[in-house]
Amino acid sequence: MSFPCGKLSSPIVAALALMSLAVFFPTSLRAQDDQSSKYDLFVGYQWLHPGGDAPIPGTQANPASAKIPDMPKGFGASLTYNFNQNFGFEGDFGHNWDSYETTVSVGPKFSFHLDNATLFIHGLLSYNRLGIDGLDASNGIGGIAGGGMDLRATKLISWRVFEADWVGAQHHYQQFAPSDIARPGLKGTRLRTGLVFSFGYPETATVAANVSVQPSEAMVGEPLTATATPSNFNPKHELKYDWSSTCGKITGNGATASIDTNGTPGGNCTVEAKVTDPKAKKNNQASASSSFTLKEPPKNPPTVSCSASPTSVQAGASVTVSCTCTSPDNVPVTVGSYSATSGTISGSGNTATLNTTGTSPGTITVNTTCSDQRGLNTPATTEVTVEAPPPPPPPAPSPEVQRLEQRLALHSVYFATAQPDSGKSERWIGQEPAGDAERSCH
Repeated sequence: MSFPCGKLSSPIVAALALMSLAVFFPTSLRAQDDQSSKYDLFVGYQWLHPGGDAPIPGTQANPASAKIPDMPKGFGASLTYNFNQNFGFEGDFGHNWDSYETTVSVGPKFSFHLDNATLFIHGLLSYNRLGIDGLDASNGIGGIAGGGMDLRATKLISWRVFEADWVGAQHHYQQFAPSDIARPGLKGTRLRTGLVFSFGYPETATVAANVSVQPSEAMVGEPLTATATPSNFNPKHELKYDWSSTCGKITGNGATASIDTNGTPGGNCTVEAKVTDPKAKKNNQASASSSFTLKEPPKNPPTVSCSASPTSVQAGASVTVSCTCTSPDNVPVTVGSYSATSGTISGSGNTATLNTTGTSPGTITVNTTCSDQRGLNTPATTEVTVEAPPPPPPPAPSPEVQRLEQRLALHSVYFATAQPDSGKSERWIGQEPAGDAERSCH
């Protein structure tokens, strides 16, 4: 049997064009679980419009042709092996009768999955057998190109809502004279509906999640970070994360959350993440938790020291009181109100002024308190000495007394005695002249 290549090109080109369209069709349409069946089997009803003319039996001497009538009686079946969720290889069989046309086809099939439906297109190379009453059956080569939609009822069964295909083939009736009548070309249409059975699904791993907290041990007030790591979820789906914590305030709507521990009592705490795939109908949620420890910070009371300047004054003078307040734990501190056992004191913060007006001699004690924001207090004191005033000077004597004192004052004159006489020195050695031992006058 000979076959004109030029006339065959039309169905083949159409099939190749459909296959090219499938390659570039956006795969982002997929919104269901990526777990796809390995095999899809279709069985159902098939209606056929052959779309061509055939020679009329008995007109070989004067060839004539007539349109091949539609064939409403028929059935179809196909089996697809899916390499992945989008690409498969399909074997197809179709048959219609009252006159009849049978096709056996193979070729690629491309599927695009929606939530509860699957769209598909295919381009098949076909063996086509055409039987016309009164004529010998003719075998030809052709092609099928088209597509359809399957509506999923369950994981195993879908309803093929429609399949619409272009069916082309070229035939040759040798008993007729070489002419277009002897070589009819079919450009038909077939419609199908029926059931699709899916099987060979891979084992579905149970979704899971893991949660970690960094650092796992911290002081109260220090921030922490929690991270959830999901597994066995569809990587193309956006997941929802719900966080909770027994300690502190947790914020986050993704795989990472922050924990604010300010004002939280110390102890053992737990953070939990619930991971959900909103697009999956089953096996779509996993929960995980992790523990962390909060330690109470040290609670050392603040330290304070106060000093007075000057430390000793007479009544009526002012004294400056200065205090230094710090926290060993680096907690904010404040110096409280001042008080004094005597006098008046005013001021706030680290400095105050003591007024000693009206105070009695003695010691004045100044008191204050240093407090931190946790409520821990430390008292402090300093002392100021108020000195007694000096005694008043004695009164001045009267003029009469001053004159009397001057009259009674004793005036004395000293005369040197017992000195040797230069002319009588040898005679008087060892002797004391009488009457020269002491002379005095008044």
